[in-house]
Amino acid sequence: MTSGSFSNASSGRGRRVILWRHGQTAWNLERRFQGTTDIPLTDEGLAQARRAARLLASLKPDAIVASDLARAAATATELATLTGLDVTHDEGLRETYAGAWQGLTHDEIMASYGEQYAAWKRGEAVRRGGGELETEVADRAAPVVLRHADKLPDGGTLVVTSHGGTIRTTIGRLLGLESRNWEGLGGLSNCCWSVLGEGARGWRLLEHNAGTLPEPVLGDDD
Repeated sequence: MTSGSFSNASSGRGRRVILWRHGQTAWNLERRFQGTTDIPLTDEGLAQARRAARLLASLKPDAIVASDLARAAATATELATLTGLDVTHDEGLRETYAGAWQGLTHDEIMASYGEQYAAWKRGEAVRRGGGELETEVADRAAPVVLRHADKLPDGGTLVVTSHGGTIRTTIGRLLGLESRNWEGLGGLSNCCWSVLGEGARGWRLLEHNAGTLPEPVLGDDD
């Protein structure tokens, strides 16, 4: 999804933030809720990270920050290897803690927590499995992103390597959306990313669930 020019040189400091989901894990394939469980990448997940890293390296990032969980840390390492940048690991970027849901498949969650799942999908504030609220995830993750973005030079790029749920809530918070509307952003495929850029009225969503390099917007919405 493209909603604005990839270049924001005319507005503010023109910084951009790339929020990059980790590569595939065995639990992804099994549709098993990972949460904060520390699951490694599969061989395919590592290959996904290497492919994506080659693309993202061409954007000349200035900094990389990542969740300290193994699947995100290993994904970020592939970009660090190509760029020579250090990775800062921050537990504030971990996936949502979901208590009793963690380790369960989608079908098992539906069988045991079907109403809780439905309430979450309706946009209600739900502690899935007794874990974190989505707003609590945003409370810990969004400040990490902003803190590192604030250190960027004008026109600089930050890559944030994290998890699908955490990325969605962070984007929602940075765009100023009400939490019940965050689900409307949709999910990220393994090793795909979203791009936020500075606009005249704050952060703008420029790309969502992308797996190729962004193209400039040529038209009336530029």
